[in-house]
Amino acid sequence: MMQVVDSHFHVWQQADLPWLSGPMQPRIFGPYEPIRRDYLMAEYLEDTRHTGVEKSVYVQANWPVDQAEDEVAWVSTIAKETGWPHGIVGYADMTVEDVRSALDRLTVYPRMRGIRQQFHWHENPLFRFAAHGDVCQDKTVQANVARLADYGWSFDLQVFAGQMDGACELVDACPDVTFVLQHAGMLTDTSQEGRDHWRRQTAKLAARPNVTSKLSGFGTFIHKRDAQHITWLTRETVALFGAERCLWGSNFPIEKLWTDYPSLLDTHRMAAGALSTAEQAAIFNDTASRVYRLSEH
Repeated sequence: MMQVVDSHFHVWQQADLPWLSGPMQPRIFGPYEPIRRDYLMAEYLEDTRHTGVEKSVYVQANWPVDQAEDEVAWVSTIAKETGWPHGIVGYADMTVEDVRSALDRLTVYPRMRGIRQQFHWHENPLFRFAAHGDVCQDKTVQANVARLADYGWSFDLQVFAGQMDGACELVDACPDVTFVLQHAGMLTDTSQEGRDHWRRQTAKLAARPNVTSKLSGFGTFIHKRDAQHITWLTRETVALFGAERCLWGSNFPIEKLWTDYPSLLDTHRMAAGALSTAEQAAIFNDTASRVYRLSEH
C-alpha cells in the first residue's frame, strides 16, 4: 500500500471553539451537529487505521484569535504524547502592522510548518470569512506574509475563484514563500459556467511556481462524497499544477459529516488512478512531505 500523508486535518476540544458551543452558527459545510463535540487524536487515529496514512499535518481550527499560540501549544502537547501530528499549520493575523512578534512566539514549537489565515470572501454571506474580498491586495498583508520566508514557513491560502487576481498579487509579492491553495480553490458553482470560471481563475495562480494546490474539502459545498465530482476536480487541478505541486488532505472531521475516512481516501485514490505511480506518490505523499518538511519528524 502506498504511503499517505494527510496534509489537512483538525482535532479539537469543543470548549475551545466558539462555533462548536452555544447556538449553532451557519457554516459553509452545512449542519454540523454530529461534530459539535470533542474530536481528539485517539478518534482520528482510529479513523485512519489500516488506510496507509503514516504522517499528518494539523491545520488551525479557528480558535479565538487571541488564543493562536494556545492552539499550537495544545496540539504540540498532543504530538508529544502520541507522535501525531508531524507538522502544524498555525494561525497569525497578517493584517496587523507587523506580525513578527506573533510568529516569534510560535518558533518554540518544533513542529510548526506554516500559517493559515482564511482570506476567502464571497457575495453569499454564508460563505464569507474575511472582512472584505481584497485582503490579498493589502500591502501590510503582503509584507507580513513575505516575512514567513524568514521562518521557513509556508502559507495556506484560502480564497475563492473570484479572488484569484488578488491572490496572484499576494503570491507575486512573496516569491520566497510557498503557498498552499486550500481545497483547490473551493469550487462553489458546479454549473458549466462556474467550472469554466474556476478553471480560468485557478490557472492564473497555477502559473506561479511557488503555489501548490491541496486536493481536499471537495465535499464542502455539495455536502457529500461524490466520486464524479472528486475525479473532475482532481483531473483539472493536476492538469493545471502538475502532480508534483498537488497534495492530498482529508479535511477531517469536517468530511466525517457525510463519509468515513477509508471511503474518502479510496475515492481520491480512484480519482487519481489514471495517473502514473510517480504522480500518485507525489499527490499522496511526496509533495506534502516536501512542502511541510515532514522528514524532520
